[in-house]
Amino acid sequence: MPISARQVAAETPLARTRRARRMFRALRERYPYAHCELDFTTPLELLVATVLSAQTTDVMVNKVTPTLFARWPDAEALAGADRAEMEEVLRPTGFFRAKTESVRRLSADLVERFDGQVPPRLADLVTLHGVGRKTAHVVLGNAFGIPGLTVDTHFGRLVRRFGWTTEEDPVKVEHAIAAMFPRRDLTELSHAVIFHGRRTCHARRPACGACPVARWCPSYGLGETDPDAARALLTYELAPGAVLPDPPPGPLPDEVPSGGMP
Repeated sequence: MPISARQVAAETPLARTRRARRMFRALRERYPYAHCELDFTTPLELLVATVLSAQTTDVMVNKVTPTLFARWPDAEALAGADRAEMEEVLRPTGFFRAKTESVRRLSADLVERFDGQVPPRLADLVTLHGVGRKTAHVVLGNAFGIPGLTVDTHFGRLVRRFGWTTEEDPVKVEHAIAAMFPRRDLTELSHAVIFHGRRTCHARRPACGACPVARWCPSYGLGETDPDAARALLTYELAPGAVLPDPPPGPLPDEVPSGGMP
């Protein structure tokens, strides 16, 4: 039987940390290939792509950024871009006027204060226009290899479902969860949890019956518990009939025993 909400409420901090680490290990086994799903080749490209990802999908951003960076390849070019021309390039991402303003202004900040280079420090990154801690940690963790937690909507939703924290504020969530794991694991933890939120633990109808962490989750039963019905809800590379990456990913839902309990 999965852990109950009552049991979670009675957990000691040490017991909660141990449960969280078990869940992370299981998620890492399910998604050993978890990574940042925004395409980039430089820290600047990742910074801009992350800003553009607000209120849209990474897939959409990845369709737009090749054109954007071919036309304006560095911070100086982005800062001096024609507004109307950039708006047309960014239009498919939604909120394209505001995003154009953010890209131009943060690029100007980079040119004026950092010689056009993306600084590898959280304290500097969050001073850039439109850049908060979430965006900064994406850049630090994936472009510079500096561990940190990316608390996006998926991450916050899942850690509350998991009973790891009850905090709602992203900064408080970041500090609460970071205290439970070795610093070296934080970027990988972000990727694993976000992958799980996008592929299995959906906002409206989680696939509980195909979940690798069901036994440790107090929210088990919030979604579909029948294994076959749950598998039908999986998305991306886990979706039934999906073409798997080569090499293939880790344990798939078909390897979860009947009843949905891993």
